[in-house]
Amino acid sequence: MYSLKELDAIVSRAVNNLKFVKDPEGLYEPLEYMMSIGGKRLRPRLCLTAFNLFSDNIDKQIVSPSLALEIFHTFTLLHDDIMDRADTRRGQPTVCRKWNDNVAILSGDVMCILAYKYLTEYTGPNLQQALELFIRTGAEVCEGQQYDMEFETMPAVTQEEYLHMIGLKTAALIACSAKMGAVIAGAPQAMADALYDFGWQIGLAFQICDDYLDTFGDENVFGKKIGGDIMVGKRTWLLVEAFKRTFGESRRELERIMAMDASQAREKISQMQQMYVRLGIKDDADAAIEHYHAEALGRLQGKGFSDSQIKQMADFAATLVHRRD
Repeated sequence: MYSLKELDAIVSRAVNNLKFVKDPEGLYEPLEYMMSIGGKRLRPRLCLTAFNLFSDNIDKQIVSPSLALEIFHTFTLLHDDIMDRADTRRGQPTVCRKWNDNVAILSGDVMCILAYKYLTEYTGPNLQQALELFIRTGAEVCEGQQYDMEFETMPAVTQEEYLHMIGLKTAALIACSAKMGAVIAGAPQAMADALYDFGWQIGLAFQICDDYLDTFGDENVFGKKIGGDIMVGKRTWLLVEAFKRTFGESRRELERIMAMDASQAREKISQMQQMYVRLGIKDDADAAIEHYHAEALGRLQGKGFSDSQIKQMADFAATLVHRRD
């Protein structure tokens, strides 16, 4: 079995060696830009980590589906940044800022198409199953994004609704990545399904962690402006909890803070941070992350995995939930 560091190196080399069509340059240059500015590469890493539980034969045909996952994820970021009016991504200007919205839309479209190209470079016996998983997941990600947009104008969102949304928008692709590795390795169905469930739960933990870092992270480490979610009124785990816990005067205070505009950005972010601390939401977000982390590991128990296989996945999970970027 490869170490996580060795698998990371395989993914890094593969991403660095990606070659896109050069013409028209205006279509493909933003793709190269987005792939070059880094990222956690967690989806291809998870795919290969899951594959490696069952096989050490990691060749180009196995790496290609993992790249498909990263390319598809990057496509969603291009379009998300337009919808969120985001200025930076991983500490660099977003494509919609560096170029414009139209470029980001079209370059994102071709990235989505290329993701399927890379997936079909795997020609093994389970290609049909892999394609069906990928197609279903792609639709779920779009469904999650639609819910996310609708939530911004809803007067209240429950935690159940929020968890359903991030399950589709974030956890589904992470779950797909874990199961994809198992599928192309020819793993037993029960183990592949358990890895999907693992990925879903760790995806929930990952997104709540992202919500937390957007409000309380270090901007120099996180790679995005802190408080971006607060400024656009994005329904995060923290804000949903704030609505759940406030009544009367405290609810009016929450609504007052939310109504503050861009000219009061510093005060708005600071006051919302203080409210989250005062209501215990900051600490409870940490607890929620650990809850879903534990749930993820629990999904692997009793499914036939060896201790070394479970440790490999536990080590991977720790990199996602014990992070600061």
